[in-house]
Amino acid sequence: MQLKIVQTHHTPVHYLEAGSGTPLVYLHGAGGLTAEDPLLIKLAERHHVFAPYLPGYGPSDECHALRDMLDFTLHGWDVVEALGLKDPILVGHSMGGMIAAEMAAVAPNDLSRLALICPAGLWLDDHPIPDIFATLPFEMPGLLFHDPERGRAMMTSGLAVDDPAFLQTYLVTNARQLGMAGRILFPIPERGLSQRLYRIKAETALIWGDSDRLIPPVYAHAFKQRIEHCRLTSIPEAGHMVGWEKTAEVAAAIERLGPSR
Repeated sequence: MQLKIVQTHHTPVHYLEAGSGTPLVYLHGAGGLTAEDPLLIKLAERHHVFAPYLPGYGPSDECHALRDMLDFTLHGWDVVEALGLKDPILVGHSMGGMIAAEMAAVAPNDLSRLALICPAGLWLDDHPIPDIFATLPFEMPGLLFHDPERGRAMMTSGLAVDDPAFLQTYLVTNARQLGMAGRILFPIPERGLSQRLYRIKAETALIWGDSDRLIPPVYAHAFKQRIEHCRLTSIPEAGHMVGWEKTAEVAAAIERLGPSR
């Protein structure tokens, strides 16, 4: 994947680009983005993939002009416009799914295909979502993966979670990233999206890992009830990082989206 940069109204945006075919924009979650993401690589086999880094992530600068959910939503559309894209497939994972859903709700006539992978954005009092801002590094694999041991190896590139080399990088990177993510996720990841989901007109693929312990599958049904043209794909033996654990199945669910309007 190639790392490129595009200028938006508020800030330069770094993004990863690969593949050819139908344009697809991928919005990452609070954990960030990597060129080695297996889902991005898989999607690039059939699509022209654009994966922007949110401000504060990867090489992108922080941007204090993005203060709330509306700012992040409009920034997403600014990126799409700066890339010169019309009606791309919009895919978002977790926090990125929250932003993608808001983008689809705010501009329902500008998007015909949407894929939400374990999206954040709703809050059910009977099923509280764990506080990622208070979660220790060694606790993360258990929240994110069906198989925590395999997930730990994937997260740390084989290092132990208490290895100083891993911890130093993780803590510094995490502090920077979650400082930005906290603007829409802290103290709880709820900014009124439930009141706007009815506006989504795009054909929507909702994809969830059956073993998601961060945003449990009960939230999948809450999203499905609120989005009119929505198909839910539940994937067994997969957690919140379903795109890493079950890459082919997630890509196949996205491929089932129909042609653009």
